[in-house]
Amino acid sequence: MYKIVIVDDEVEVREGIKESIDWERHGFECIGDYRNGSEALEAIAELRPDLVLSDICMPFMDGIELTRQIHLNYPYIKVIILTGHDEFDYAQKALRLKVHDYIVKPITANELRQLLDKVKDEMDKEAENRENLSLLKMQLHQSLPLLRERFLEQLVGGTMRDDRVQERFAYFSLPPIAPPYLVVAIDIDDFDDIKKEKWQNDPELFRSAAFNIVQEVTEGKNAIVFRTREERMVVIFSGEAEEGTYETALHVSEVIRFCMEKYLKFTVTVGVGTLCGSFHELPQSYNGAISALDYRFLHGKNKVISIQDMEGAKKPTQQLDIEWNRRFATLIKTGTLEEAHLLTGQLISNLKASLMPIGACYLQIQAIIIAIMTTIHELAGHDSAHFQGHDIVIKDINRFKTLDEIETWLKSICREAISYISEQRNDQTKMQVRSVTEYIDEHYSDENLTVDDLCRHVHLSRSYFSTVFKQHKEQTIMEYVTRVRIEKAKDLLQHTVLRSYEVGAKVGYSDPQYFSVLFKKNTGTSPKEYREKLLREKIQ
Repeated sequence: MYKIVIVDDEVEVREGIKESIDWERHGFECIGDYRNGSEALEAIAELRPDLVLSDICMPFMDGIELTRQIHLNYPYIKVIILTGHDEFDYAQKALRLKVHDYIVKPITANELRQLLDKVKDEMDKEAENRENLSLLKMQLHQSLPLLRERFLEQLVGGTMRDDRVQERFAYFSLPPIAPPYLVVAIDIDDFDDIKKEKWQNDPELFRSAAFNIVQEVTEGKNAIVFRTREERMVVIFSGEAEEGTYETALHVSEVIRFCMEKYLKFTVTVGVGTLCGSFHELPQSYNGAISALDYRFLHGKNKVISIQDMEGAKKPTQQLDIEWNRRFATLIKTGTLEEAHLLTGQLISNLKASLMPIGACYLQIQAIIIAIMTTIHELAGHDSAHFQGHDIVIKDINRFKTLDEIETWLKSICREAISYISEQRNDQTKMQVRSVTEYIDEHYSDENLTVDDLCRHVHLSRSYFSTVFKQHKEQTIMEYVTRVRIEKAKDLLQHTVLRSYEVGAKVGYSDPQYFSVLFKKNTGTSPKEYREKLLREKIQ
């Protein structure tokens, strides 16, 4: 069942369309109708329909601008435009924006039914093509040779000599890339559970289907795609301005995540690394993307996670090439006390089973402690000196005589470290939210104030900070902006003699009609009625 929304400023048209179609019979579910593009765009961000049926001429945001915004932010949503006979120029603009189709008003119910059937057939074929096993097998056999994959893995792993890079690019017929670079890593969630179901006879075919999605979405985006030996999918973005490369990576990553869930019915987590300016810095970006995947355990699956959002703009410090060090560092970032006890127990059991001398065990534990302190310093910076466990980790480890004593000591360090990082992260998030609310209080009168402006103010991505803000304020960023503006307007109406349109302009709404509609929606009365009510109450 595909989801559709209707956008038209005439309520009779919207109601007529809804009532004249047996949506379920034609394979659709009508999930909403809206009177202008502005309202529709806000709903689309939450509902994610498959199809939008929109008029062209509407107040506040017309169908052309709505189509442009959808094409820019949700390229997987199809748009059908409604247009009048005298609006052919608008229709031409819509076609240039790659609308799926357009209809000339007036349209009969039968014509609309035929069009819906046609669109549904096309959507069904798209989905079928993605799951066509024969096609996937052919694409699997035609994929790039294994040597190409290993070369790219060496490139991001830092084991390729600089003088061989350009030579190998030419040898493998790879497109030339230019700085800045940014690496994205994609990991399938719950692979073992998925392959037991639909793809049980050929798990490699399943991975090929996922890789095919990544290739399609990144086509034409200055990107190189490959798979690692750990079966992660990796994308190297390059060749745009720094901000453009980062924004493109985030946008493409979100489209990849959406398409995996929609067409292949499983989820992936996408880790976004840091920007870098040369080939020899690619491992830092790759390690950042892999580290971002670790935060899946904290934030959940089926998400795009930027290492910059998690650990700040500074480049990640190279971690020790010891598996235990990496596991403890990840634990401090995202683990729980129970997981700390379990991992510590596993470490001590491993050391006991290895029969290593006590001196070698000391070195192993010291390396883990250094990894923990390095992780705390990465996340807290100079504030890490306030970590209460700082004193105990610099004490002489040789005072312990048994591994059991070390186990108790290490558990106490992990407990304090996890608690400290959790408090630091929560405090930082509160400060970022407070900074944005203060910025809104100062700039609410700017009618051009956007969510992107507010996210740039705290140097965080839109998707991440929007989620954080809603968790703390229990409303979206723009809902909060609207509430501040309405409260300011109420104050001006009560304490000044400004006309309604003047009040609207002072709180960021240059369109008097839109201000009046929005004010009534939030207060239940128009600005004029609100002021008259205050006067009556004052007289009484």
